[in-house]
Amino acid sequence: MKPAEIRKLSDQEIEARLAEAREELMHLRFQKVSGELTDITALRRTRRLIARYLTILRERELAALAEEGEA
Repeated sequence: MKPAEIRKLSDQEIEARLAEAREELMHLRFQKVSGELTDITALRRTRRLIARYLTILRERELAALAEEGEA
């Protein structure tokens, strides 16, 4: 999912997808340890997706703090 698509989502939707991505990452790690994981790049994609979600949530948090400071 691209950052522009993520920015269109609400905070609650992003947090829900973040929880799903973290759970998926956990499953991928278990699969890697047990030798079942065939697509190693899935780990990297999932980690990067989690980082995108967290970055956009942080951007919104900082924007809200900036608005409070101006008011």
